Amino acid sequence: MGDWKKVYERWDSFQGLDQVLRNQLDELKNDENALEEAFYQELTFGTGGMRGILGPGTNRMNIYSVRKAVQGLANHLMANDSHTKERGVVIAYDSRHMSQEFAIEAAKVLGMFDIKTYIFSSLRPTPVLSFAVRHLGTKSGIMITASHNPPEYNGFKVYNEDGGQITLEDASAIINAVQQVEEGLTVEVMEQAELEEKGLLEWIDEEVDNAYLEKLSRITKMDSETIAKEKDLRIVFSPLHGTAHDLVPRGLQQLNFANVSIVAEQAEPDPEFSTVESPNPEEDAAFTLAIKQGREQNADILLATDPDADRLGVAVKGEDGKYRLLTGNQLGVLLLDYILSHTDQEVLQNGQTLKTIVTTDLGEAIADSYGAKTTTTLTGFKFIAEKIREYDETGENFLFGFEESYGYLVSGFARDKDAVQAVMMTCEMAYYWKEKGKTLIDALNILYEKHGFYLEGITQLTLAGIEGSAKIKKIMEHVRANPFQEIAGLRVEKFEDYLSSERQIIGESKTTEKIDLPKENVLKFMLEQDSWVCLRPSGTEPKIKSYYGVCGKSYEESEEVLASLQSTIEQEVDKIIKD
Repeated sequence: MGDWKKVYERWDSFQGLDQVLRNQLDELKNDENALEEAFYQELTFGTGGMRGILGPGTNRMNIYSVRKAVQGLANHLMANDSHTKERGVVIAYDSRHMSQEFAIEAAKVLGMFDIKTYIFSSLRPTPVLSFAVRHLGTKSGIMITASHNPPEYNGFKVYNEDGGQITLEDASAIINAVQQVEEGLTVEVMEQAELEEKGLLEWIDEEVDNAYLEKLSRITKMDSETIAKEKDLRIVFSPLHGTAHDLVPRGLQQLNFANVSIVAEQAEPDPEFSTVESPNPEEDAAFTLAIKQGREQNADILLATDPDADRLGVAVKGEDGKYRLLTGNQLGVLLLDYILSHTDQEVLQNGQTLKTIVTTDLGEAIADSYGAKTTTTLTGFKFIAEKIREYDETGENFLFGFEESYGYLVSGFARDKDAVQAVMMTCEMAYYWKEKGKTLIDALNILYEKHGFYLEGITQLTLAGIEGSAKIKKIMEHVRANPFQEIAGLRVEKFEDYLSSERQIIGESKTTEKIDLPKENVLKFMLEQDSWVCLRPSGTEPKIKSYYGVCGKSYEESEEVLASLQSTIEQEVDKIIKD
């Protein structure tokens, strides 16, 4: 961006600056490091949207960064579809600070283009936004959320007319359109009262919810007799202060799961997520209150959704009476096996399951055993949604999609990961196994015994700020230029570089294959003994992630190999940073 001080001075001298941001900016005036962090670059509008810390500055989430992004989006939409005005844009938002305000700001920009905006009158899950795009037939959708990030974050995700996150092609065009907008400070907006008076802003509510719930009721694999039964499954649910507090209980009620207990301290929306360090259902700590309540009520299963309800974490009681949190991969393969085992053979034969390049290979082994195909996509549910759209045209049956980061989709009526759908299917699956005298842990062990002891792990290294970005870049460049020949004593058999779209087969005669996927800054090493390691910078957080997968002859063997891989990569990354 050039000299950050000049950008700061432009903000500081801007007469019409929002008063809250003015006060925050004044508090930073003697902290040069904080000012540089806030102004050294523009908040990146990436392949799905943007996410950042709230506050004043071009590198922060605020009304001006939102206005600039929406101006670029509107320019793109108007240039590519003459029906954009009447089709409109639907917007939803979660429980974070400024979420509703950002939703209204987006409408105020769209109104300048005479584009109609539909906004939910209260917070809603991300999958409901995805569904609403399809249900209302809008040209686009916007979700104001920062998913499971800490309270100081918020974000902005863009959806296409199919209800999926925008494609790479559209993202590139929108990014270019956003970059053409000079700055957010001077973007013109229409006031809310005028929007409503002109019919350019419509508040929506129960109609979309009811349509979503009707679709939700159809995903069950239970017959009508089983649905009508009173079910002896004791459920504890926490929305982690987010958006699932209403739809999850209503969905479970439709299937007659009557024994549902909500974690009261986490039932109400709270932008500070005050009962947890992080509102992330991937972490054990997020289940502390649910486990306490589960013990008191002798619950069979504990469920927690993240703030925008697109991710689901599950803990189940073992034989020792202790609750164990399933990994995203473990819940994914359990759901996959349950769904496929209750699907007609004719549907299976023309069926497709979907996973990502860093998701467990056990999913493919399970699908193979049922005669279903597996397609692997890049990391991110947008790529899974794109494949489902292809199946709409080819007539193939979408059976299930999942990724290791606790994202699942059972039915394509939504086109993003859907924790509400996942809750329904998880509860009926747990009930199915309980009727057989087994827990989900027992069911998981059956899969291991049948297909192999697949285990996965992940290391996340947070490297924030200007210096952190440089370190992440250095790690990827070093490994790309000096690829591992072996890791933890395991020989590399294939080296995949998704940025160059090349797969190197390592052997006596090295050969190169084309990787038929979009380009992404990811490196993956396929090792002997069915193991692999993958390095990938996060697209939404200042992190570099290392993923690991192994398949041993026993659980203990897999644990040992997994620990060795993780330790080796952590040491190598640390060495690169320090060199």
